[in-house]
This record gives sequence, C-alpha cells and structure tokens, in this order.
Amino acid sequence: MDKENSNQDSFAQKVVWITGASAGIGEALAVAFAASGAKLVLSARNTLELERVKARCLEAGAHQQDVLVVTLDVVDVDAMPRTVDAVMQAFSRIDLLINNAGVGVRDFCTDTNLEVYRRALEVDLIGPIALTKQVLPIMISQGSGHIAGTSSVAGKVGVPLRTAYCAAKFGLIGFLDALRAEVAYHGIKVSTIIPGLVKTGAVANAMTGDGSVIGAKDGVMTEGLTAEEAAAAILPELAKYADEFVIGNCDSSKMVEMKRNNQTQIFRGLEQMAASLYE
Repeated sequence: MDKENSNQDSFAQKVVWITGASAGIGEALAVAFAASGAKLVLSARNTLELERVKARCLEAGAHQQDVLVVTLDVVDVDAMPRTVDAVMQAFSRIDLLINNAGVGVRDFCTDTNLEVYRRALEVDLIGPIALTKQVLPIMISQGSGHIAGTSSVAGKVGVPLRTAYCAAKFGLIGFLDALRAEVAYHGIKVSTIIPGLVKTGAVANAMTGDGSVIGAKDGVMTEGLTAEEAAAAILPELAKYADEFVIGNCDSSKMVEMKRNNQTQIFRGLEQMAASLYE
C-alpha cells in the first residue's frame, strides 16, 4: 500500500483540528488532510486567510460541510471553551488535535525584552497546553484520540539568537513527553513533530528583541523543505502514531542527531556560530 492510500485509510472521516492553519505548514497540512478524506477544523487569528485555506481544501476534495473555520488566537484562553463547543456542535468528536500555531523570535538574549519572552511562551507553549486541556476530556470520554504538537529542531538544540524560541519549543517537547505517559492509559496517542528548515513565512513573521517583526525583506527562507513537502512527510508519521519524528534532511535537522551523539562537539560548534554573529 502506498503512502497516499495509507493516509486515506487512516484519516478518512476523522475530525482533525489544526491551529495555525492560515499559512505555512498548517495550511499545507490542511490541504493534505482534505485530500485524505478528513473532516477539518481550521483555526488561526486571520479569518480571511482561513477562508482561503478552506477553499483550497474544497478543491482538494473536502466537502463544504466537512470543513469548519473557527477564528481563534491561542493566547485567548477565555475563548477556547466556546470554540471547543462549536467544534463539538459541528462534528460531535475530535480525533486529532495538531497544536501548530507558533511565533518565532530572533535576537540576542541581552536585546530581547522580557515581554517578548512572555509572548513566545504564551503562543508556543501556554496556548497549546490550554487548548489540549480543553480537548483532552473529550478524547478521554471517547476512549480515543491523538494530540500532536509542532516543535522544532530549536526544541532539541539551543541555537544562537533563539533563547526565547528555544525556551518555548523545548518546553513544548517536555509537555508532550509527560502528557504521552499520562494519557496512554486512556487510549490516547501523542506525537511530537520536529521540523527542520521549512520554506514558510515563519522567519519573516518572527519578532526581534523589541517585538517588531523581521519582515519579508530580511526573513526570506531559501533552504529546506516546501510546506507541501513537510506536510507529505508529516502525515505518514501521524498515521502510524509516531511518538516523535524529525522532518527534513538539511544541516539543521541533522543537528538533533549530532547533539545526541556528541554534545560537546555541537555545543562548541554553536559557540563558534554565535561568535561569528558579533563580527
């Protein structure tokens, strides 16, 4: 059985909720799941962009009634209960929650405001925890479910200029690891997605230390997978309930294995990388 048919069998009629679905990996995942026959919940802050993604999902084969757009900012914890209620009213269950929404930060620790750290932690860590806590009782009641989170190679390796981003993404991995142990008893699976470089707008949309956005001029991604290639790599791993997996084969992706095999070498190399940024 090829991967495409395997994905079709795994996700057909499953209710898949993707946060950060308005662009990048989230958008590509939405289209790929639509092609697999899943029912979709698309959430992000930008309703117009979500509607655009919904149109792409319909073109990929989804039915109008099987794609629900719910506008949600993952830092708005108070809005989550009514959002979950809307999802349950539409589909009566949630089979897979993909906590994909995120924000990047690129600057030296000394130049990064504390409020920027707080923002990164709220979006990349607290938001996924809060939404998971809303969805988890539903999955426990169902006796089944699958929770996934999009971390990063920067959640495994501390990269210069990423102290805020690494803190949040390392934290997300820790949360998912502990959650995996807790919910296995209930028949619920947990997967951690660790992308390397992916050609999305993530860098352009990332914050600098003062909270301003880097912008498209300085944030162009020229290396790594396309978002569609990333989604194509992610779906088969989720189909087999992989605990944790790295996608991509660029130098950044390889750093995870390098750290595992020789921490000293990777630490010294990263120090040299940081030193070059001062020159």
